[in-house]
Amino acid sequence: MTLAAYWHGARYPRRRAGRRATDHRAVVDWHSPRLLIPAFAILGLCVLDAVLTVMLMKHGAVELNPVMAWFLPQNLMGFALSKLALTGGGLCVLVACSRMRLFRKIPGEVVIYAVLVVYVWLISYELRLLELAAP
Repeated sequence: MTLAAYWHGARYPRRRAGRRATDHRAVVDWHSPRLLIPAFAILGLCVLDAVLTVMLMKHGAVELNPVMAWFLPQNLMGFALSKLALTGGGLCVLVACSRMRLFRKIPGEVVIYAVLVVYVWLISYELRLLELAAP
């Protein structure tokens, strides 16, 4: 498959449901509009997380994620781009699988909202650390 085929499929989605009546958890081209807000919120919080991480590192904090720590402190642009690319790629997979069930129990859409809650918690934690670090 070429990039043009993916681009065409993104602009003109066809599959809104499974092919058979029993396909309730199929990967489809057409996704629920209610996933748009949490997806953009996660990406926005990812950017905020990157900014807060750099600010905390100026106060002596250490990046615990070894993949992200590899980009810091010498390459801030690489850090920001890789963080956003990894989060965006993972988010695309989660949205594509939002109708599936994880371990046959947890709906994929719930995982997206769980990631959003974790990001909100992380941002509030980093803001508290920044408040404690500032004189």
